[in-house]
Parts: sequence; C-alpha cells; structure tokens
Amino acid sequence: MLNRSERRPLSKKTKREKVRHQSLETARTARKKQPGKRTWKAMDRTSTIAAGLIAHRITALTWRAATGKKPPTSTRHPDVSNTEAVTWAVLAGASIELTKVLIHRGTANYWVKSTGHLPPGMKPLNTVGDKKSGKEKPAGPPVEGSAGKRTKKARKA
Repeated sequence: MLNRSERRPLSKKTKREKVRHQSLETARTARKKQPGKRTWKAMDRTSTIAAGLIAHRITALTWRAATGKKPPTSTRHPDVSNTEAVTWAVLAGASIELTKVLIHRGTANYWVKSTGHLPPGMKPLNTVGDKKSGKEKPAGPPVEGSAGKRTKKARKA
C-alpha cells in the first residue's frame, strides 16, 4: 500500500528540486564519462616538445653519418656553402615534420586506446564503405547537385 505522501501529487517546489537534482546528477556523470580536455592539451604539448627535441637529435646524427662533419649551426654564415645550407634546411624540416606526425599519431592512438574516445577537438573522419574490397575509405568532397552551381558541361550547353 502507498503512504499518504506517495498518493499526493508533488508540489511545484518539490518538482523543481527533483529536476534540479536529476540535472546535477546528469552533469556529474557526464563529466566523469568525458576525458579531460586539459589532460589532452598537456599530452599534446608534451609530445610536441618531445618531437622537436628528438627530431633535432635525429637530424644531427643523420647529418654526421652522411657528411662526417658537425651540422651547420647557422645557415646564414658565409663559410657554409649554399648547397650545404639548403640540404640542411630540407633535412631538418622533413625530419622535424615526420617526427611530429609520428609522435602526434602515437599520442592520439594512446588516447583512443586509454579512453575509448577521440581526443577533444578531433572530429571523426567521414568514411564510406568500399563494397568491392570491404575496406573503408575517406569520403570524397561533396558533389554539387542540380541545386548547386552549374558545371562546365551545363555552361557549354
């Protein structure tokens, strides 16, 4: 049997308090479910710094192995030849970017494996299933329909 208090309808004040309590509980659980944005920022910045340091060392070691000399410290110095300066710049730029890409991808993969979600601010790629091979590939650019701009064929006609 129900008590008298359970049979009576709730007052407006009680309803508001109940809704407020439910919304607070929802907010608490939502915060717990989403991994921290600050944590991702710290991981991303740390990986960027690590990538820069590692890339510089790798580039210097590669330069020493290829030329047998110390890498140029200043490419503006007149004693450094143009080909040496350009080669150093290309090697340094390529190795830095390659190292950054590999380390950032590793950091993002670690985040996904740890949390089960993409890092904050990273959007999922739109993929379209390839029926022939069974593999997924990124979706192409949106195709203009008849409502969009006229195509070259339509302009010629």
